[in-house]
Amino acid sequence: MAADTSAPAVSAIFERRADPLRALADQARALADAARAMAARFQAGGKLIVFGSGGTCTDAQHVAVEFVHPVIVGKRALPAVSLTSDVATLTGVAERHGLAEVFAHQLRLLAEPGDIALGLSPDGDTAHVLRGLIHARGQGLLTVALLGGDGGAVVARGAAEHVLLARSDDSRVVKEVHVTAYHILWELVHVFLEHPGALESGAVRP
Repeated sequence: MAADTSAPAVSAIFERRADPLRALADQARALADAARAMAARFQAGGKLIVFGSGGTCTDAQHVAVEFVHPVIVGKRALPAVSLTSDVATLTGVAERHGLAEVFAHQLRLLAEPGDIALGLSPDGDTAHVLRGLIHARGQGLLTVALLGGDGGAVVARGAAEHVLLARSDDSRVVKEVHVTAYHILWELVHVFLEHPGALESGAVRP
């Protein structure tokens, strides 16, 4: 049976993405606050540590390379690392300590209190992302979470100081909104670093 390519079907596909993107725009203040806090950590010598599971593990790698190797010429390179890049470490930690500890264990060894932890989860219920954020927050890192739906356990347990939501239960849409969100974070971090007065004043006017 041929796929439905009628105008209403096509419109529905686009509309499924429009509402979550509008909801992200409504979080402009939260995005700006998170970016300002991240910029302050970078300014003080901190690094960004990113992690996610499944499809979001590639997003974690994408975020890290955006900061380390900016695609826009002239933008400042900033220290960032993805905890999903080393398969040997991931599988070794999972075998010995369990899958839920793969990020918390690495953070325990690699992170400093002045760093930033950015966790990505399509629903907020990913156990190892949750454990990583809880450990990072307890260790003194700035914690930022990009989540889907209502934020799940990460929101319920207050595991992150800054939470940005892709308000959808469609994992494809969540991923698309997350890409937009972390590109905005990247851009705003550089805006704050390039305007130290705004960073120091604490004034955020999205």
